[in-house]
Amino acid sequence: MDAVLLLALGLLAQSLGLSLGVPKLRRPSTLFPWRRAPTLGRVRRAWVIPPISVSENHKRLPYPLVQIKSDKQQLGSVIYSIQGPGVDEEPQGVFSIDKFTGKVFLNAMLDREKTDRFRLRAFALDLGGSTLEEPTDLEIVVVDQNDNRPVFQQEVFTGRVLEGAIPGTYVTRAEATDADDPETDNAALRYSILEQGSPQLFSIDEHTGEIRTVQVGLDREVVAVYNLTLQVADMSGDGLTATASAIITLEDVNDNAPGFTRDEFFMEATEAVSGVDVGRLEVEDRDLPGSPNWAAKFTILEGDPNGQFAIRTDPRTNEGVLSVVKPLDYESCDQYDLKVVVQNEAPLQAAAPKAERGQARVSVQVQDVNEAPMFQENPLRTSLAEGAAPGTPVATFSARDPDTEQLQRLSYSKDYDPEDWLQVDGATGRVQTQRVLSPASPFLKDGWYRAIILAHDDASPPRTATGTLSIEILEVNDHAPELSPPSGSLCSEPDQGSGLLLGAMDEDLPPHGAPFHFQLSPRVPELARNWSLSQINMSHARLRLRHQVQEGLYHLSLLLRDSGQPPQQHEQPLNVTVCRCGQDGACLPGASALRAGAVGIGLGALVIVLASIILLLLLTLPVALLARFRQQSWDKGLLQGLQDDLRDNILNYDEQGGGEEDQDAYDISQLRHPTELAALSAPLGRPPLRRDAPFGRARPPPPRALPTSPADIADFINGGLEAADSDLSVPPYDTALIYDYEGDGSMAGTLSSILSSLGDEDQDYSCLQDWGPRFARLADLYGPP
Repeated sequence: MDAVLLLALGLLAQSLGLSLGVPKLRRPSTLFPWRRAPTLGRVRRAWVIPPISVSENHKRLPYPLVQIKSDKQQLGSVIYSIQGPGVDEEPQGVFSIDKFTGKVFLNAMLDREKTDRFRLRAFALDLGGSTLEEPTDLEIVVVDQNDNRPVFQQEVFTGRVLEGAIPGTYVTRAEATDADDPETDNAALRYSILEQGSPQLFSIDEHTGEIRTVQVGLDREVVAVYNLTLQVADMSGDGLTATASAIITLEDVNDNAPGFTRDEFFMEATEAVSGVDVGRLEVEDRDLPGSPNWAAKFTILEGDPNGQFAIRTDPRTNEGVLSVVKPLDYESCDQYDLKVVVQNEAPLQAAAPKAERGQARVSVQVQDVNEAPMFQENPLRTSLAEGAAPGTPVATFSARDPDTEQLQRLSYSKDYDPEDWLQVDGATGRVQTQRVLSPASPFLKDGWYRAIILAHDDASPPRTATGTLSIEILEVNDHAPELSPPSGSLCSEPDQGSGLLLGAMDEDLPPHGAPFHFQLSPRVPELARNWSLSQINMSHARLRLRHQVQEGLYHLSLLLRDSGQPPQQHEQPLNVTVCRCGQDGACLPGASALRAGAVGIGLGALVIVLASIILLLLLTLPVALLARFRQQSWDKGLLQGLQDDLRDNILNYDEQGGGEEDQDAYDISQLRHPTELAALSAPLGRPPLRRDAPFGRARPPPPRALPTSPADIADFINGGLEAADSDLSVPPYDTALIYDYEGDGSMAGTLSSILSSLGDEDQDYSCLQDWGPRFARLADLYGPP
């Protein structure tokens, strides 16, 4: 094999004009990659060396591959080297070259599945390291060997196919791979089925791996799952092999009809109940449990004309559950014979055989029990006029006993009558009123009154029926409309204002209320000469003057009538004040006395009230003048006695005292001779209570007598302090006082900067020079020098 490869390389090199020597079999071929062929045209700088093939997994190492030479220097004067993957790049050390002879060696086993070819660069240098030739490419191709088994992509392949499928139906596909060269037989795969049991129902395509059915006979009820053993082999089926499994599941189709386990079923049911189960109908079906092909559906064909029975399917057992959906009546029918058919939810296959017991007969025996009485009409609705007198018949709320074969007697009673308005005859069920029902009863809902009546039988155990009696209270027109408002004002000029708007209210409910009819009293025909009344809508009318009349109070009489049957009417008084009006149609202020008359105050009463007020003012004025005169006299005497001596004790707000240099402002003699002020200190009335004193405090005690001797002045002061401390009418000094709110914000700047500095040298007092002569001294002390 090696000799053939070397011979082929030699022939190829000769055809390219290279020099190739094969002295021995183990000697590598010699290539002259830099020799240029003689030509007259353009000269190529380097030749392309044909690929060198070497088999993978070669074990004789090192193995000579090829020898390269340059003809520019003699042997031994050229240094050869190679670079690239497998030499100085990963994987390193696979190839090497004798730098003097140019022989290239393989030093490691190759694996084509990792690297299928290597591209190297060959260099030729002289002994001084100078380049003799341009670098050339050297390609080494790794030849594949069948060293890899085929591998299935899955250990287990699954497929599904309907039972009864025709031959050739696709089921699933098996796939495998081979790491060897796909261009060789080493990766040529072939599929086969090693084992599938008997009979042979499936086949596999040896090239694609598709599994299909090959004949009829797939029946899920016989075999539901098939297990196949698959094989794949390379070298077109003659090489390495691998195996896998294929699980094929048959999908169910409805090829089996359901059938009853018996031809006839017997059951019992109790009358007068519904929503109860009577019994179960057992069926069997060979199809897949839980699937629509297995689920049963029952239908009652005959024997239930009133739809009193129903059959539902138990999803767990697939049985039919017969139940009563409408109460049964033993007296009407004591036995039912039902004809029932069963089917699947999914339609049956056309070729499937029909079930032998697709229909069954169900016999239901009805059991007699004591039933509750039944009201013939429930609820019973009737009507009654409001205000009906006691003993008025309402209705006869009777019931019947459905147990016709049992002799029973019924009795009646009340269960709910919130107003205790009704009376029920216990034997006949006749209902009548026993008192008058108030129209304002809270149990009247939209004009309806509801009561509950009970009917009992005398069986053992007794049964009771409940009936609802709804009574509509019919409205009776027993109230006349009322005028609203009963008074008002009109302008004396007919063309001024919009008139007086009148309304009416009625306690009766529709249709005994609006529309209301307004009319001037026909008993006073002269009213129509000055007044007119026009209807605006169903509940309002407008009163106007026909011509100008004198201002004053007028008493009119109006007739109001409602629309009830029969209608109610009532004459009512109306007080109308005629006054002068402005341009806006409102009464002028001068007419207020006239308007007062509209509310019942006459002119004479008004004159008496005014005279009383004037007399009261005349009696109060002399008393007020006398009190004022005494106050002025007392203030004048007090100020004259103190004006000369107490100069700085009582100051005007627009003056300022003499300051520290004024030593005459305080006269101690006033404290030493208080007897001079005794006459002036007499109280003029009750002392005022401080505004900041707590609420509920007692009035302060009366003033104490002044001392008669100057020696008692100390005791007087101490006594005053003690009286002030014990005075309950004022709070102590540490009590929070009440001040008025003075608003927030200020146009003045903050004063916090006064203490912000550490010394006077930080403050600027130059502004004191601009504040006038009174601050000149401060400006000299603190201002700048």
